[in-house]
Amino acid sequence: MSRIGKMPVALPKGVNISIDGSTVKVKGPKGELSQTFHPDMSIQQKDGKIVVETPEDPAYNAMHGLTRALLNNMVKGVSDGFSKTLEIEGVGYRGELQGKNLVLALGFSHPVPVEAPAGITFTVDKTQRIITVEGPDKQMVGQVASNIRSLRPPEPYKGKGIHYQGEKVRRKAGKAGKAGGK
Repeated sequence: MSRIGKMPVALPKGVNISIDGSTVKVKGPKGELSQTFHPDMSIQQKDGKIVVETPEDPAYNAMHGLTRALLNNMVKGVSDGFSKTLEIEGVGYRGELQGKNLVLALGFSHPVPVEAPAGITFTVDKTQRIITVEGPDKQMVGQVASNIRSLRPPEPYKGKGIHYQGEKVRRKAGKAGKAGGK
């Protein structure tokens, strides 16, 4: 058995779960998530906790831990939510909200609009340099943040571009002969 898979998932107050065979729906204050799991995984609700059980075959150990981790992310997502923070570096680079959508100025000849998928919200701070992507689905939040970062990844010479908050951007030295004489 998987060590992670053996741990039960606690259900906080305000979170409801419905298990229909291999499909699990979790509803909470931040939204509703649904996912279908492998039919051999036995998912049950016992004493306010979700328990995942698996056949004794060792081939199911990894799937056991994965199923429990996905269920935990669903419960945490609908109760607390997930967020990723991106920083914009560069002269004239900025982001702003237009309704629910994000519009980025990234040094191109045109603004770059980013449409918010269902369940995802954007916030931009007053300096227009920090973007926060929030939502109940961990995978969707990470994917949207990655898509925004890929619009202008940080370049290694000046560090201009979009990067995750706390991400180390590897910097390179410029031209070595620039400081030399004639």
